[in-house]
Amino acid sequence: MEKILQYMWQFRMWGSSEKVLSDGRRVMLLDPGKLNVDAGPDFFNAKVIIDGVEWAGNVEVHVKASDWKRHGHHNDAAYDNIILHVVGIDDEVICRRDGTPIPQLLMPLTPEIAQKYTQLVEGGAAVRCGAYLSEVPSLIMSDWLETLAFERLQSKTSRFVSLLEQNHGDWEEVCYVFLARSLGFGLNSQPFEMLARSLPLSVLRKHSDSRLQLEALLFGQAGMLDVTEHVMDEYYQLLCREYFFMMRKYSLRPMERHLWKFARTRPANFPHRRIALLAEFCYGGFAMMRQMIEAKGDVDKLRNLFAVEMSDYWSTHSSFEVASQRNSLSLTRNSIDLLMINLVAPLYYAYGGWSGDTSIEDMSMDLLSSIKAESNSIISRWAAVGVTADNALRSQALLQLTKEYCDNRKCLYCRIGNRMLRIAGKK
Repeated sequence: MEKILQYMWQFRMWGSSEKVLSDGRRVMLLDPGKLNVDAGPDFFNAKVIIDGVEWAGNVEVHVKASDWKRHGHHNDAAYDNIILHVVGIDDEVICRRDGTPIPQLLMPLTPEIAQKYTQLVEGGAAVRCGAYLSEVPSLIMSDWLETLAFERLQSKTSRFVSLLEQNHGDWEEVCYVFLARSLGFGLNSQPFEMLARSLPLSVLRKHSDSRLQLEALLFGQAGMLDVTEHVMDEYYQLLCREYFFMMRKYSLRPMERHLWKFARTRPANFPHRRIALLAEFCYGGFAMMRQMIEAKGDVDKLRNLFAVEMSDYWSTHSSFEVASQRNSLSLTRNSIDLLMINLVAPLYYAYGGWSGDTSIEDMSMDLLSSIKAESNSIISRWAAVGVTADNALRSQALLQLTKEYCDNRKCLYCRIGNRMLRIAGKK
């Protein structure tokens, strides 16, 4: 409940600006200050007027006044400069270490706000605030979703920039690692990223003129080659021989095979086929980052970058040895669009910010706006309560809202929850 009281203080949900302190003095609230998310007082640089004298300093908020001692603040010098102690229950007089009393303001939690917060956080519906969305003006909703889309791009960008620093500014290496991750399409994203990180692009470039050697390196490093298996599969055995030679040459250490997941995956989408695609992307020399920049956000040109075909072996195989019905050798249109959403758009945004070229940053937003929304259970859940996504920019925003706010019950930090609690506070 302390977070709700902090919320009420931060957003001035205390009613009139003039109040009476526990000791009878009058206090005028000018500025609630800045919320502190680290150790120390809850709010920095607040401003209040107490009996005509203006004070500037820090504010601490507690459910009960006695929490001051329970939290050990009475022995902490960092709390000696508190100008106001805001409490939901005024059960004790609080003093600084030198014995001087701290001005104390009673700000009880209203039943309306407590009830609304409980409904939001503990609701059992798929979208807990779904029943109250009609109370949120469309302008606030659209502005919040646009902010969330940027927030999602920025969160992905931070990972790109971190890897860029590790690879001394090599954007092609960054693109290669995150292309691999994206080919995992969620279920196998982590092992694909591990594979790419364990097999640098510098090694693959030395063999970019041979599909066989590229596949041998990638499948071997993925832990999928063992000469004692599939002894009747000539291609598999050839890959084994190639990999074991290069493993010694480059001092490679393969991954554990058990890291790859196959549950709920159709044979056509097995990781074997995605690894074969990654090999094809590296054939002839990997230069996808440069090609994406040269495409300048043109959707058709970008889709063509991903329209590669695997080697013929995979036309009749989903994994090694076991032949299957004839399979497509390329990605579907939906899969390519997912790569555009999860790889190209974030890379544009990251590269634009890194290079200072805002036109490339804008390409990321334009690209997401031109691609249709993803189709998954989260997007369907929002559509059921009237919040639809007509493009990928909007669906990415809804994914960010769900995963970072709804799933973590961070209603206090969501503009939708903020609006609903403000309405409750006025009742």
